[in-house]
Amino acid sequence: MLDVMYFAWVRERIGLPREQVDTEATTVADLVQELSAREQRYALAFADLAALRVAVDQELTGFDAPLAGAREVAFFPPMTGG
Repeated sequence: MLDVMYFAWVRERIGLPREQVDTEATTVADLVQELSAREQRYALAFADLAALRVAVDQELTGFDAPLAGAREVAFFPPMTGG
């Protein structure tokens, strides 16, 4: 099982702050593909990957990052300074 967390507008589009996912995905990109195929709300949230950032086990990474041994994946929009 993998804990998947959604932040900001990603959470708003999907309608959940977090969920546990049973997945066969080997990379973050594979996980995004699985989630997007679930329902329209996921497809909308992941429609533009350039507008998303991802962290695996609380470390910023890319969508090609492997999921082997990972416990948590978080999706969020890019952060801006202020």
